[in-house]
Amino acid sequence: MQVFLAKPRRKVAGLWTLVATLLILASAQPTAYGLDFPQTTKLTLPEATSLRASDVDLSEGAPLYSQLEFAQSLFASEMALVASVTRQVELARTPSGAKYVARQIMKSEYNWGSYQFACLNRLWTKESNWNYLAHNYRTGAHGIPQALPANRMEIISTDWRKNPVTQMRWGLRYIDIRYETPCKAWAKFKRSKFY
Repeated sequence: MQVFLAKPRRKVAGLWTLVATLLILASAQPTAYGLDFPQTTKLTLPEATSLRASDVDLSEGAPLYSQLEFAQSLFASEMALVASVTRQVELARTPSGAKYVARQIMKSEYNWGSYQFACLNRLWTKESNWNYLAHNYRTGAHGIPQALPANRMEIISTDWRKNPVTQMRWGLRYIDIRYETPCKAWAKFKRSKFY
């Protein structure tokens, strides 16, 4: 009878060991989604004049911090602008959220509609499946648009490795400059398997 009870005790002990290991790993990892973030975030701006939300130009993916004039304090509208940009980045970390954000950028900055989005969706689904962490280790292409070389995205912002909005803004700008529309870029991709 002792042999019969020994097996369940081993299973229970093994289960508790697994649970304890997972708890230790979860508490030891100070990151979100495996990305490195500081434990605390602090926003400080040097002294100067105030800034209105209408003064900030987010076209062409201008980083928010480069548009902020030095201010003594942030007003509610400025905080709302920062929250909006942050929400857009967090939303774009999922494929469905990235598609939603790309549609917004396409409509507001390029005046491209649903037909052009359908082409862009096919193109970036083939390239990265809308995964902002997608990386081709053979070629070095990175991100949602699979920029090659990846550091070309620095023209938009230096956070291109982990910011899906930076990647999409670069990709849309690239398509606009090189092909004029996503459908023309998609046609090129269908012919040569790259764009």
